Amino acid sequence: MWNEKIQDMILYEDKEILVCQKPPGLAVQSAGVGKADMESCLKNYLVKSGKIPYLGIIHRLDQPVEGVLVFAKTPEAARDLSRQMTAGTIGKHYLAVTEGKPPAPEGILEDWLKKDGRTNTSAVVSPNTNGAKRAKLFYKVLKSIRDVSSDSQRYLLAVTLDTGRHHQIRVQMAHAGMPLVGDKKYNLQGKNTLPLALCAETLEFLHPKTRKKMQFQVKPSGTAFHGFQDIQ
Repeated sequence: MWNEKIQDMILYEDKEILVCQKPPGLAVQSAGVGKADMESCLKNYLVKSGKIPYLGIIHRLDQPVEGVLVFAKTPEAARDLSRQMTAGTIGKHYLAVTEGKPPAPEGILEDWLKKDGRTNTSAVVSPNTNGAKRAKLFYKVLKSIRDVSSDSQRYLLAVTLDTGRHHQIRVQMAHAGMPLVGDKKYNLQGKNTLPLALCAETLEFLHPKTRKKMQFQVKPSGTAFHGFQDIQ
């Protein structure tokens, strides 16, 4: 199914890179036997050129998250983009819809997170916890609306990551008292019939060969973003 539609997900392609819009629900890699993922779909697309394709995964999005991803088509491009990612010079900007009033119109969340591989979750822990990693993000409230079905206020936030930790936005937002709508792992008290309200809206980086600044932006498609369309 995905092989027939993968072309519709491609935002940009040249000899060095391939930029895609990942739909919600599609894993980036290793979805399991008989299940589609971005990596296998893109390799099947690239193999039509008649060569065994190279596809370097530079970063990932959680399976329920939608948004922009860049892949490398050469080992050289992969090394350069990975260096940019490690250096923190790749800009990653998200849109999120939260339940619970943010503590301020804009602010910084800084915590220490530890991942639990057995449950595939992360939690906020004390800084001296073994294996803990610092997590920092910036947020700004763009709009709030009243959700009639749940009689609660919802908030659209622009979020910029300073670090890239496992489930970082989801964990930090929940810990700050503003869990994401539709988050089945970190918002157990919320209305989880909706999909996760998190979209990697904008991605910025330098082209690995030309050094030109590249910027790609998408609009969220998830139903949890309904009511915020005039901001997008």
